[in-house]
Amino acid sequence: MRVLVVTAVPAERDAVTRACPAGADVLVGGVGPASAAAATATALARTPYGLVVSAGIGGGFPSAAPVGGLVVASRIVAADLGADTPEGYRDVEALGFGRCAHLPPEPLAREAAGAIGAVYGPVLTVSTVTGTAARAAELAARHPGAAAEAMEGFGVAEAAAQQGVPVLEIRAVSNAVGPRDRSAWRIGDALAALTDAFGKLPPVLESWNGHD
Repeated sequence: MRVLVVTAVPAERDAVTRACPAGADVLVGGVGPASAAAATATALARTPYGLVVSAGIGGGFPSAAPVGGLVVASRIVAADLGADTPEGYRDVEALGFGRCAHLPPEPLAREAAGAIGAVYGPVLTVSTVTGTAARAAELAARHPGAAAEAMEGFGVAEAAAQQGVPVLEIRAVSNAVGPRDRSAWRIGDALAALTDAFGKLPPVLESWNGHD
């Protein structure tokens, strides 16, 4: 099975390629869901892949995923794609305009989470990184059980779904979702955790490919 791994920036790509499984191509797709979707769609149009993985660092919700830890998405959620209404926020699915979440193959995602020692839970795709306690609380209330937030997963998943290709999202937690405090970020530790995670993935991918 050929695997496409999509990261946002070169530092994430380099962390993945240090331990990348055989048969995987690693792509820098850019920051945000639109760039990630465009890059993923272009790559899928050129090469047949059996799996797409959105990978990189992100924020962890403190109640679910500690800084320096890992998260594998159970759901890849467009967390702020919708509309504010007098009755509150409504996502695009509630508005009747499309879908707001993608579901990775559960057996594969759970096995991957177990193999790399990750939290298994929803990962939110946001267009604006959370920087206040109020925003963090709003997202946590709107998406119960959310484990992490990042900026590309839903875009990658949307492009993959249009081609009928399954998707995973793997995030290493560099900071807590909440007030923006760069002095508390642990980007180096998160990138090292990402490398470690991809070093442990090959048996999982080989096993899943054999049963797919």
